[in-house]
Amino acid sequence: MFVVALSWLFRKNFVGMAIFPFILLRNKEDKTNLHLIHHERIHIIQQIEMLILPFFIWYGIEYVYRLIQYQFNGNKAYRNLSFEREAYANEHDLDYLKKRKFYSFIKYL
Repeated sequence: MFVVALSWLFRKNFVGMAIFPFILLRNKEDKTNLHLIHHERIHIIQQIEMLILPFFIWYGIEYVYRLIQYQFNGNKAYRNLSFEREAYANEHDLDYLKKRKFYSFIKYL
């Protein structure tokens, strides 16, 4: 896993994203933000267990579904994605990945 800061890549509302094997951050100061890095590491594990490409396909399909469900409220759709719900719910538990079960994001559907 590589952590890289690329400010030009992000809109103002985003601070990071994971695209295996990279964690991309807006600010290099965020490299020390343990909870943000952990949140993105959860996404890296989700991507690995889904063999990467299917993760992004599922993410996109679920996002469109949530957009419709939440009447095109993009932020609400994003916050209710199963992958994001798992990551946000567990970003403060730095031991989460040690005890996480395979396909745990399914609980958050």
